[in-house]
Amino acid sequence: MAEEEGTARVDSWIWSVRLVKTRSLAAAACRAGHVRVNGERVKPAHPVRVGDQVRLRHAGRERIVVVSRIVRKRVGAAVAVEAYVDNSPPPPAPHEELPVAQRERGAGRPTKRERRELDRLRGL
Repeated sequence: MAEEEGTARVDSWIWSVRLVKTRSLAAAACRAGHVRVNGERVKPAHPVRVGDQVRLRHAGRERIVVVSRIVRKRVGAAVAVEAYVDNSPPPPAPHEELPVAQRERGAGRPTKRERRELDRLRGL
């Protein structure tokens, strides 16, 4: 397939602008249906152009970016930020996460009574 001048593979572009850590993760996200270009699911080899909207669900968060520059090779963080316009919702605040019950180190497994108390605290 002859690649047009103003395009790049979507998996390569997502990796190049540092939205995912590795290109194989980008390709896996495409195959799993977690990447959409202009509203439709795409395969890893789908071309992206300037102006396309890319939606990526990764690491429990949805990223919505608009392509402003085509990058084929991985670039530094300062250059990568210039390659897209980020329209993503803000990440969830850390205090919104539920606290996890912690036991003292070396305390062993909880007894039946302690487990029932933990379940009562959790609302189960």
